Amino acid sequence: MSVLRFGRVLPDRPSPLSGPDWRQADPRWMARALEASQRLPHGGWYVLDASDRITSTPRAFRILGEEYVAFRDGEGVVVGPDTCPHMGARMSDGHCKDGMVVCPWHGLALGRSRRGSWRPLPVHDDGILTWLRLDTTTTAPTAEPYLPTRPTGPTLSAVMRLEGACDAEDIVANRLDPWHGVHFHPHSFGTLKVVDKTDTDITVRVAYKVAGPLAVEVDALFHCPDPHSIVMTIVDGEGTGSVVETHATPIETEGRSAVVEATLATSERPGFAFAATWLSRLVRPVVEARAARLWVEDLAYAERRRALRLRGREDSIPLDTKAG
Repeated sequence: MSVLRFGRVLPDRPSPLSGPDWRQADPRWMARALEASQRLPHGGWYVLDASDRITSTPRAFRILGEEYVAFRDGEGVVVGPDTCPHMGARMSDGHCKDGMVVCPWHGLALGRSRRGSWRPLPVHDDGILTWLRLDTTTTAPTAEPYLPTRPTGPTLSAVMRLEGACDAEDIVANRLDPWHGVHFHPHSFGTLKVVDKTDTDITVRVAYKVAGPLAVEVDALFHCPDPHSIVMTIVDGEGTGSVVETHATPIETEGRSAVVEATLATSERPGFAFAATWLSRLVRPVVEARAARLWVEDLAYAERRRALRLRGREDSIPLDTKAG
């Protein structure tokens, strides 16, 4: 199916690369870019989920093999161990009352104060995502996570969360391979070419399908602000300034991670502010469903990458670029 572009027409921008996608997709470059991202500081911060999904109903989360409970107490989000300090019940099985989480076994109420082994942990709620800080010896803690630049005008936000049998680095690695987009997701991408590439970042011109063959063309920059995140920023075309933040949270120390993707769309087109404000409840589920469809497929990519890595075939074997 051919692509019918609409919206702003971008000036021609030649690609610094040539040849078919399988030649351009150099696993050696991807490995170097991923390695560079893994050396970045992250301040101990991990994304839990969308801010509005943390409510006064206790909710369980697992990060790096440890269990936590999150809830709102009227002042903000509270996160602590998902184990009652009395006899070990799951606090996430309890309920909230008067701004505290109540143990389902014996009624012990816990909140922002320490009590026995109950110790609330540092939390950051940026209005879109809720982050938890785990202080370890492997990274220097920071007051806030390393947030990317976000839109300043009217913004439509949507957040998707899925889990997969892969490591956090496999999720980041997936996004450092834009060449798979047209082949692996033909339902969402019409055309894609790399228009700029550095040692760590990459910019692509992509025709994103909106409905059937109708597509908008944008230039999108991918960069990693920390080892567990990769951000796509639209730098030219429709929705310039919009970002898609992909955050990988390790559920276990190895073998299972969550991907939390936040889409923050903006536009200077008339009517967008109305849509972002009054139609968001209708549009947000559509955006989240499309993101989930992509990530169901991309988690299969990430899981396959991990399986190959465990078999000693990390990033596969570069083909001879002069062959074929």
